[in-house]
Amino acid sequence: MKTYSPKVSEIHRDWHLVDASGQILGRLATQIAIWLSGKHKPVFASHLDMGDNVVIVNAAKIVVTGHKAHAKVYYRHSGYPGGLKVTAFAKAKPEDIIKHAVAGMLPKNKLHDPRLLRLHIYAGETHPYGQHFE
Repeated sequence: MKTYSPKVSEIHRDWHLVDASGQILGRLATQIAIWLSGKHKPVFASHLDMGDNVVIVNAAKIVVTGHKAHAKVYYRHSGYPGGLKVTAFAKAKPEDIIKHAVAGMLPKNKLHDPRLLRLHIYAGETHPYGQHFE
């Protein structure tokens, strides 16, 4: 008996539509990371990009537990002296909040960026990918 290894030509990508209203950020990001990496498929191979496309709507209605809504901050640095930028959770764009959470749950390798490109986040109800869900 030989071990089955999927080929690049055999990869089939589905589309998942997620309504983020009222959902907890970390639990939602975990499920999205699984879909983007393809770990939910029975023929998963870690060396191939087998993940699906994910569209998130109502990102502005995401929920965090505890005091994170007031205390959580995001840091980034330009690399120059005095280049530290601090953004509070309440002031950050909801699209960036979800993308940051999902990006932290994906493996840091060559497949990280292509997987994140299949993540489409919208703060409101509407999205341009209606033909994929009919």
